[in-house]
Amino acid sequence: MPVRALWYRRPTLFLLDQRELPSRTVVRRIRTLRATADAIRTMAVRGAPSIGVAAAYGMVLGAREGTYTPDRAAKELRATRPTAFDLFVGIETVRRAWAAGEDPSAAADAYREKVVEECHRIGIAGAPLLRDAHRVLTHCNAGALATVEWGTALAPIRVARDRGAHLFVWVDETRPLLQGARLTAWELGRERIPHAVIADNAAGHYFRTGQVDAVIVGADRIARNGDFANKIGTYEKAVVARENGVPFYVAAPWSTFDAGRANGTDIPVEERAESEVLEFAGKRTAPARSRARNPAFDVTPAKYVTAFVTPQGVVRPRDLARALRTRETK
Repeated sequence: MPVRALWYRRPTLFLLDQRELPSRTVVRRIRTLRATADAIRTMAVRGAPSIGVAAAYGMVLGAREGTYTPDRAAKELRATRPTAFDLFVGIETVRRAWAAGEDPSAAADAYREKVVEECHRIGIAGAPLLRDAHRVLTHCNAGALATVEWGTALAPIRVARDRGAHLFVWVDETRPLLQGARLTAWELGRERIPHAVIADNAAGHYFRTGQVDAVIVGADRIARNGDFANKIGTYEKAVVARENGVPFYVAAPWSTFDAGRANGTDIPVEERAESEVLEFAGKRTAPARSRARNPAFDVTPAKYVTAFVTPQGVVRPRDLARALRTRETK
């Protein structure tokens, strides 16, 4: 079974600290809203759905502290990371319940269960797409660590494997923080799913030589037209996949879809510290006077997406706006 990224037992939020993996398994005990915000900001917890659930429980902890109003608690958590839409959905779900005098903890629990169930359904919906795709490439970590339990991109791989598919996964290392090499490889290794870690700039070689049958990634925010933000380096994988005739799938729960945003033009892209690029394992690797730029995400246009894998099934980009409108009217 997939690992659990986080769980809540009143009055403590437990987080598997993703900064420590794969060398150490460290569980952080979080008891305040501020500590939750710090865990999100510093990427102790990461991945859009996991961030959303952590923030939902951060709101619960804020309510327990007694010094926050719902709006003040929401403002503090919203300021942690700007790109992942799930963060804002998780916060708002609990803010509304708290402001209405309902139990914030019950609202957070329900939100968590919804995310887990939707990711499981993503696995079921996406597994048939991989029936004939024996060699699958993924970028960053969109597994259980990023989504509380099942994963988004890794959920169809897990379900397909459980149904007897013989899959091999190319794991992009995903610089500069190596979420693929550290986290995706760790998850696949735990479940004995065959895989190989490759340098980010090696992917094109495997596309050109016909060794990639499909690409599947997660997302941090998806606009109404299908443009989407994901970990930096996703855009170039999508372009190379199109050039080589390889299908490119994006898997996400509904909390990642930003139906109020027409396209990806103004999706906020987080810029992180230069040190993540200029250093490795705490040691400076670039010359002392060199500077760096460090966008954490890029935006991929919908034209490069073969299909979105959603909890309700596979949706082509041209049908996405209609699918979102249908959800709004239910």
